[in-house]
Amino acid sequence: MRYRSRLTAPAALLGTAAALTAGVPAHAATGGPTAKRPVRAPSPGPETLGDPVYPSLGNDGYRVSAYDLDLAWDAGNRIVTGTATLLITTTRELNRFSLDALGLDIRSVRVNNTPATYAQSGEKLRVTPATPLAANVAARVTVLYSADPRRALAHTAWVPTPDGFAVCPQPNSAHTVFPCNDHPADKADFSCRITVPAGLRGVASGNLVSTETLADGRKAYYYRSASPLATEVVQITVGDYVVKERPGPHGLPLRDVVPTARAAALEPALALTPRQMEWVEARLGAFPFETYGLLPCNSDDPAAFDFTGLETQTLTLYKPNFLLQEEKKIGSHMMHELVHSYFGDSVSPATWADLWLNEGHADYYGLLYRYERGWPDSLGLTTLEARMKHTYALGDQWRAQSGPVASPTAANLFDSQRYLGGVLVLYALRQRVGQGVFDAIERAFLARHRNSAASTKDFIAVASQTAGEDLSGFLTEWLYGTKTPRMPGHPDWTVTPVSSSFAAPPSRSAKPHDNSATL
Repeated sequence: MRYRSRLTAPAALLGTAAALTAGVPAHAATGGPTAKRPVRAPSPGPETLGDPVYPSLGNDGYRVSAYDLDLAWDAGNRIVTGTATLLITTTRELNRFSLDALGLDIRSVRVNNTPATYAQSGEKLRVTPATPLAANVAARVTVLYSADPRRALAHTAWVPTPDGFAVCPQPNSAHTVFPCNDHPADKADFSCRITVPAGLRGVASGNLVSTETLADGRKAYYYRSASPLATEVVQITVGDYVVKERPGPHGLPLRDVVPTARAAALEPALALTPRQMEWVEARLGAFPFETYGLLPCNSDDPAAFDFTGLETQTLTLYKPNFLLQEEKKIGSHMMHELVHSYFGDSVSPATWADLWLNEGHADYYGLLYRYERGWPDSLGLTTLEARMKHTYALGDQWRAQSGPVASPTAANLFDSQRYLGGVLVLYALRQRVGQGVFDAIERAFLARHRNSAASTKDFIAVASQTAGEDLSGFLTEWLYGTKTPRMPGHPDWTVTPVSSSFAAPPSRSAKPHDNSATL
């Protein structure tokens, strides 16, 4: 229903606009017969959304309301052929617009079922419709293309496996899988049909709507999400998988997508999810999506999969061998990824400078989960207060190395400052307002920005309104200051001075979550 209503919404808006001018003389509606208004010819849409971390990511002049992908996996040639249909709504007159696309072999582009001229330039697919698009109108863009998941690219979302693939789009690589407006601020409805050879299964974010067995023995799986997605958390996977279903809290259907040969060995880890979900719902409210589960991708190749987990919406991607460990070694990180369903998926970052909202919250609750169970962290500490005292001492060093918590660059986006540095900000806020108000802030922020994107400024506004006091100065100092502020309630805590030995940025991995304190 959501998908269909999003498709018809623009027409309804146009109808409202017509009604507002009904009965008004033509000259009044247009500014009068002698009014002189400048006539501005349609122009190309900007090829950026102005992100402070990835300025070339995303495109302006339109917004996407829905993606519908129709993909087919050729296991012999290991090629994906696809049709991506985007429903867009223009925000200005356009004689040309662009999509993000890298490593895709484009075969044709149509706009409103009419062939369009197109050209690929860098990571942009420039589309020139046969007729310029007016402002505030809906348009259907259809792109036929193919992709090789093994292709060497500057960056890629593809995770090749022995029998198929999975995708890891975060932060800026969804457009290596399908043409899109690849920025988390432009969330959209999502559906995907995946056709695979007999013996394999295709799975995507959302719920399975239907299956179809084709005349040649191939099988098609059709998935649709009940909530909008940011492109960076889309999941599409093909392989020799079995789907294991189990009930979650209050009847929420859970489903794990597991390599068939490893299903029994992975069951102890999969069985942890219902209890973990009860724990997080008690703190953050009802789970925001229609389903949840784990995808232990059928590959442990570090060259293709050099991180532990990724919070793709409704289906968290994992390295299988990680989940074969005992609970105390995986439970807190599983909680980290589960919390991302709230902070990161349901509420997406408005820009990549707001990443601390995702990672700080995920680490905060992951650490709480760990310490409640008496599991020592990587430093041997067993309380949040002890870990925060240790982190506080590093505050100025991290600010010198990686910038303030909410001021990352592309080079240090996934440094510890966005993870534990974000936890330290949340701990300071809790110390300032008290546990009860802090919990209320968390729930209010999630409720206000559910199924949308939110900025650091938005979080500060919700915190101030909920606390009944202006917290902008306090939080701005913690998030953007070059020096670590005093910790409320702990006047004895000290910050280690920055020395020349910390002049260079810390080493980091190229993929997200390697710096999670919950590992």
